[in-house]
Amino acid sequence: MFNKLLIANRGEIACRIIKSARRLGITTVAVYSDADQNALHVRMADEAIYIGHSPSSQSYIAIEKVIKAVQISGAEAVHPGYGFLSENPRFAQALEKIGVVFVGPPVSAIKKMGDKITSKKIAIDAGVNTIPGYLGLIKSDKEAVKIAKEIDFPVMIKASAGGGGKGMRIAHNEQEVREGFQSAKNEAVNSFGDDRIFIEKFITQPRHIEIQILSDSYGNCIFLGERECSIQRRNQKIIEEAPSSFIDEATRNAMGNQAVSLAKAVNYASAGTVEFIVDEQKNFYFLEMNTRLQVEHPITELITGIDLVEKMLRIANGEKLSLAQSDVVLNGWAFENRIYAEDPFRNFLPSIGRLTRYRPPEEVALKSMANKNTLSNATIVRNDTGVYEGGEISIHYDPMIAKLCTWGHDRASAIGAMQNALDRFEIEGIGHNLPFVAAVMEHPRFQSGNISTAFIDEEYPDGFHCIALTAKELECIVACCTAMHHISERRRMCITGRMTDQEKPLGNHWVVSAQAKQFTLDTKITTDSTIVEFKHGNTYHVECNWIPGETVTELIVNDENITLKINKITRGFRVRYRSADLNIKFRSPRQAELAALMPDKVPPDTSKLLLCPMPGLVVSIDVVQGKEVQEGQTLCTIEAMKMENILKAERTGVVKRINVSPQDILAVDDVILEFE
Repeated sequence: MFNKLLIANRGEIACRIIKSARRLGITTVAVYSDADQNALHVRMADEAIYIGHSPSSQSYIAIEKVIKAVQISGAEAVHPGYGFLSENPRFAQALEKIGVVFVGPPVSAIKKMGDKITSKKIAIDAGVNTIPGYLGLIKSDKEAVKIAKEIDFPVMIKASAGGGGKGMRIAHNEQEVREGFQSAKNEAVNSFGDDRIFIEKFITQPRHIEIQILSDSYGNCIFLGERECSIQRRNQKIIEEAPSSFIDEATRNAMGNQAVSLAKAVNYASAGTVEFIVDEQKNFYFLEMNTRLQVEHPITELITGIDLVEKMLRIANGEKLSLAQSDVVLNGWAFENRIYAEDPFRNFLPSIGRLTRYRPPEEVALKSMANKNTLSNATIVRNDTGVYEGGEISIHYDPMIAKLCTWGHDRASAIGAMQNALDRFEIEGIGHNLPFVAAVMEHPRFQSGNISTAFIDEEYPDGFHCIALTAKELECIVACCTAMHHISERRRMCITGRMTDQEKPLGNHWVVSAQAKQFTLDTKITTDSTIVEFKHGNTYHVECNWIPGETVTELIVNDENITLKINKITRGFRVRYRSADLNIKFRSPRQAELAALMPDKVPPDTSKLLLCPMPGLVVSIDVVQGKEVQEGQTLCTIEAMKMENILKAERTGVVKRINVSPQDILAVDDVILEFE
């Protein structure tokens, strides 16, 4: 086995590779940019080498800089992770030239499968089902419109060298083709250095199913079941599960056999993934082959017990696969939730800044999964991350904070484990999608398994908003907060550490506001609980051991367990429960009377301003000062975390002033344009 391994990547995947390498006794070398000098992967590695400025084009995808780091380190092998240079054949060739092993497939396989157009032609020859489309290169938006009309709308515009949702657009009409074509080209250049575009038919109501394969250099190839990646937003996977609730054994084997045939057709040797689109009749079509480790590989590891990074290292070291297809057993169910630095309440716009609090749930592992009959009550919690409390989320890279994974003996128990883990996951300082993934995990349609890649568009057509709790849930949370409020007030009033006869007694009557509702209630403290009686008659017994300052607490309400994430605010608490985020405020009856007389604060008028909705880089300004713009017209394009965002006019108006220029870096709510 190699003595020293350089990881040509960053973030959570670099940290994850380091863990497997360390277990195998391999010395690890990290690389880092200016933005990552204090990153977790740098701290974890045995050595770290600086490779350039923060933009990935000047560091992580600058081949000559990474090669120089390899030479300086004396590494015998390089693991590229995913993204960046992982599917760049020139990088693999450069390593081969200096006698360093690339932990991945042969260069010829990367070239053939990395090009979406070439890979489809090979797939057809290998007997793999493919989607109808135009496989030639498209040079202009005019040509793209012509081809899209011939294929028939809707169509998918895709970067030939793309992956990870970058350089992909769905178009339902000619205007969307024109806009999507240029944006896809721009994203493709920025992410992959290749702006070639092709178009294929977009299949409605599809499921995104992928097959994990392992192949060695001796002609042995197996598949490790499937992962379902249908919960997506803007073609970016958010929630994955393994196996799929939709795929039966016959379909699994048919897809797996086609994936193996494709791998053998290109003499593949490493871990890889063959992705398929599956329609409602379980017809499946080849989408692409990723010649690298997938983001969602942990859930395959959880249901098979196979360490994919270890297998990649052993295959790269010239070892034969130690597994046959008959050795692969799918055990239980696993989910992965991608935790992103993006604000779901602001249309999922990227968020950057310092993680003032980062407390993931405690990881839980099993010593053995050999006898699944003994695991009916067992669960696994795994959190692959590349950040830490106090660290910075940068504008320069993708917004992933962590990959939270859970395993259970069946789908329902894996969902329950994920819900409990999300309840305990604390992130503060930036916007994040914890409320959104929690809402999806609770959604009846998701829990039934009735999903497709259109799930988010169909279930949240107007965007994601704060989830309103049921009346019972809201009362339960108010009762919990009342018990905590009593503890907090008692502490505040106990000057010497305990109450005395001379100190003012705590009140027992409260008016509580929550989610625009008011509750009048009475409390009674017993030796083991707080009894909360609402004016309309419902009574709750709350067992509470909360200590002021704790931000996650578990309570028992009427003999049922509940976990809350809490922060103290003036006169109450900010509470996060599952997908809900609400403020609970306490007033005495007299205070409530006076508060009702206070006027509402009127927000400032920003109707004549275009405010930057996210931190980002100005790519282009598409209007002229003094000229009129029409509703729906493109005003400007902002790039954030490797994705382009087109801002359009909401109504007709005249541009009074342009306050920014291309290449300016903006913060949230910076004024881009002013209108008359």
